[in-house]
Amino acid sequence: MSRTAVDPRKAAPPGRRTAPMKLRTVLLTATGWLVALAFLAPYAQMLLTALKPTPELMRSPPAYLPSHWQWSNFTDIWSLNDPRVVDALLFSLYIAGAATLLTLAVGLPAAYYTARHRFRGRGAFLLLVLVTQMFAPTALLVGIYREMVSLDLTDTAEGLILVNAAFNLPFCVWILNAYFASIPKELEEAAWLDGTGRFGALTRIVLPLAMPGVVTALVYTFIGAWNEYVVALTITSSGNRMTLTKAIPGFVTSYHEQWQYLFATSVVAIVPVVVLFVFVERHLVAGLTSGGVRG
Repeated sequence: MSRTAVDPRKAAPPGRRTAPMKLRTVLLTATGWLVALAFLAPYAQMLLTALKPTPELMRSPPAYLPSHWQWSNFTDIWSLNDPRVVDALLFSLYIAGAATLLTLAVGLPAAYYTARHRFRGRGAFLLLVLVTQMFAPTALLVGIYREMVSLDLTDTAEGLILVNAAFNLPFCVWILNAYFASIPKELEEAAWLDGTGRFGALTRIVLPLAMPGVVTALVYTFIGAWNEYVVALTITSSGNRMTLTKAIPGFVTSYHEQWQYLFATSVVAIVPVVVLFVFVERHLVAGLTSGGVRG
């Protein structure tokens, strides 16, 4: 009986092969923890500062950990009249939610059409969409303000919704176009043969498969509208039209310095984004595995 030659490298003891892999795993894990700590350190500092009483904030040099944990700072911000955090929070949720819905309502049909049709000027249109993403809102403030004045939308929620939707629409169209283009058209044609119309094929076949892109566009648009500050500062002036990002700097003025409330409100401003991500994360995973073709 003939024997098969054994490669000496493959016949090496298992310990010699696993040791480098273990060292590599440890190094990668340590590096990952260091990077995570570097990103989380500012948020930890913000939370600890929000829990300090006023005398400790004025101490020099300041201590990293508060000697007295002032948890009431998180409850006191809801009863303040200047600025009103509750009204600003609700107004920001309304602006970000409405801008997200408007962006998806306009971006979904545009991305689907450009992905499924080869019309003249399609490449130029997609390039124009990408170029508009390069413009910063700060560079267009004068033009935006003049446009809002001409449309009589200054100091209105509708003006903020339109501006936020316009600045997030290019990214939405671009990423959804890529997802729609990656879905085989034969799946829709099979649905048409089964009697499903174009709209039914879009909602039952294409959208479930493109759900990761839809969720990505939704999260990106909401975060962009939620964190927007410069445009809200420029085109709104009333107290009942104040977003949360505009209300946060109001705790530190030339008349008073309430750093503990500023940082407490900053911590509160993070919560809706975290809740949104936790809520859509399972839908993102489900979108990656749904809509498969069964044999």
